[in-house]
Amino acid sequence: MKTLVKTFVAVAMITISTCSMASMKPEERNLITADLAIDEYVGAMTEGQVANLDKLFTADFNQKICGKQDLKHSRLEMIEFLKKQKGIKMNCRTTTQIIEELPDYAIAKVTMQFEDFSKTDLITLVKENGIWKVAKSVNSYK
Repeated sequence: MKTLVKTFVAVAMITISTCSMASMKPEERNLITADLAIDEYVGAMTEGQVANLDKLFTADFNQKICGKQDLKHSRLEMIEFLKKQKGIKMNCRTTTQIIEELPDYAIAKVTMQFEDFSKTDLITLVKENGIWKVAKSVNSYK
């Protein structure tokens, strides 16, 4: 009888915890690993997911786009651009690779393969107060 009660309690606890995690809103997600921060960045860039933008980028974030004319964007410009893209999904295949990861610093490569071209994005991530954030982005196109 005790085993049966313990089993029911265990099942109830698992069910409650699973339901609470599944109902977690995107803005409540915590960027506690570099992988989660990269996923959030890719979601913002390719799927128009904008819930965590204020937490995703460092205060001194900057983006550089390499090409015939190099372009630079600040944190504010990037956030404004991504918010305008809310809900818009890019027609591309995306791959990510962490090139280097240290306890408080990481470099990742994000490749977005479109039908006629590809975009490579090297991003630098830093850990600030236990949360991973994107500090820099350098883009190139082929």
